[in-house]
Amino acid sequence: MSLADTFFSLHRRDRPLVLCNAWDAYSACVFESEGGEAIATSSAGVANALGYGDGEDVDLGELFASLRRIVRVVRVPVSADLEAGFGIDAEGAVRTVERAIDAGAVGANLEDYDPRAGDTIPIEAHCERIRAVKARCAALGVRFFLNARTDLMLHDIGDEATRVDCTIERLRAYVAAGADGAFAPGVSDAAEIERIAAAVSAPFNVLAGPASPPVAELARLGVARVSLGSWPARVALGAARAAARELFGRGTYGFASAPTMTYAESNALFAR
Repeated sequence: MSLADTFFSLHRRDRPLVLCNAWDAYSACVFESEGGEAIATSSAGVANALGYGDGEDVDLGELFASLRRIVRVVRVPVSADLEAGFGIDAEGAVRTVERAIDAGAVGANLEDYDPRAGDTIPIEAHCERIRAVKARCAALGVRFFLNARTDLMLHDIGDEATRVDCTIERLRAYVAAGADGAFAPGVSDAAEIERIAAAVSAPFNVLAGPASPPVAELARLGVARVSLGSWPARVALGAARAAARELFGRGTYGFASAPTMTYAESNALFAR
């Protein structure tokens, strides 16, 4: 199978695709070497690693150069977090996806939250973006997994009493427009997860964290994809900060005794 075919096949409700989101070539290689069946990027992780804040502030040339490096160093499929597509109109989203395809990605997240407006994009406008992207992929003869994301739960948008219903409404509309996956970050309650997963026909993706059920339970709830977003990048950054605080504060090196990779192991990741 092609990498795209493999990526599509990994989305299963009985055995979710588990993604430890990468932020550079190094982290992507580590996650692949530890059993990652695919690599997904973290928009925040990549942007921060490149010296930018999250929220479509990153330089696109640098973003896609980073994506190319990740694709070059791993053998598994790579999906890119393209935020809201770096262009609210359909044409802008299409151009961004084209660049991701050119960089070697076989899939992408496309969210309905406009960071500049601080609000969600209207349902029909996002559906039009999805239709335009899928039409362009078809015209190019490229199989590309478009994971449509709604951020109602993540940003607590709208009435709490109807937020799950509105999330389902959006995800159903996005799947009907051609999205291959449905993503609702911000939901961690098991009953809500199960309800959303049952309501959408496409593979359902959750953003996991400390409050989330374990992967085995998410599989039972009908989840087909589990991702970690910027958690791995922030864990790594936390370890670096702890090392700096010890070194600059006490002048000791206790951090060096923490579990780590040897120089040989680290270097071997790229000796292919």
